[in-house]
Amino acid sequence: MSDKVEKDEVSGTDTTGHEWDGIKELDTPMPRWWLWTMYGTIIWAIGYWIVMPAWPLISSHTAGFLGYSSRGSLEQELADATAAHAEDRNALVTMELSAVKNNSQLYQFALRGGKSAFAVNCSQCHGSGAQGAPGFPNLNDDDWLWGGDVDAIYETIKYGIRSDHDDTRIGEMPAFLTDEMLTKEQINDAAEYILSLSEKREDMAAVDRGQDVFMENCAACHGDKAKGGRDFGAPNLTDAIWFYGKDKDVILRTISRGRNNVMPAWVDRLDDATIRQLALYVHSLGGGE
Repeated sequence: MSDKVEKDEVSGTDTTGHEWDGIKELDTPMPRWWLWTMYGTIIWAIGYWIVMPAWPLISSHTAGFLGYSSRGSLEQELADATAAHAEDRNALVTMELSAVKNNSQLYQFALRGGKSAFAVNCSQCHGSGAQGAPGFPNLNDDDWLWGGDVDAIYETIKYGIRSDHDDTRIGEMPAFLTDEMLTKEQINDAAEYILSLSEKREDMAAVDRGQDVFMENCAACHGDKAKGGRDFGAPNLTDAIWFYGKDKDVILRTISRGRNNVMPAWVDRLDDATIRQLALYVHSLGGGE
């Protein structure tokens, strides 16, 4: 094997000795600027490892010479934002909720904060537009189980419904079939009567029998005229606004097995200013009383 380096006849550049199908590889050096750029990135990487959090450890990571933390930076930004609005938040906590609307600047502050808090904490159940879903109330209409003025909304958000808080709102829809309080026939008649309150029914004999069943078993909560009762969170059955759906099968299931959804208490999860912002925001959606 010869030690002599072969040169390319056209360019005069040394070859590496590699050849593929008659094509010889030239030993062309990398551009100087490219090499210096590569060396610079290596130096930059070493410096970054030293000054910034970089290396993972068993239970944490290296803090870096600067001690920077993106989490710490975010916490500081949040603290600064909270401090900037401290005056408005304090005013919101001390003022009567019904009076906040009379203070335009404070009311707008509450609505902006409430909208943001709703998106983070409430939209998962009530929907991004608060339109609700089967089992989750529509907050845009004027149909309220526990009251729709801003103070009632505030109490509902704060303590929840059937939550684990001592001051929660309590209401229970019994399971009339599961607990053997009514027969299937009686439940069917009751469903026919309930549907007749908001739409025309053909089986009037069942409706008449169902009215008797309703008066004996349901009127204590829903009222003699089935208009509902806020003391127990009993819905109005005459307005064609249905919590779980208006199909007869759905109503039969409700009467037979009961309904006891839970609204969480937010008093231990959110501060009072945020709960007040939420109450004012929900009240402003169009259905507040």
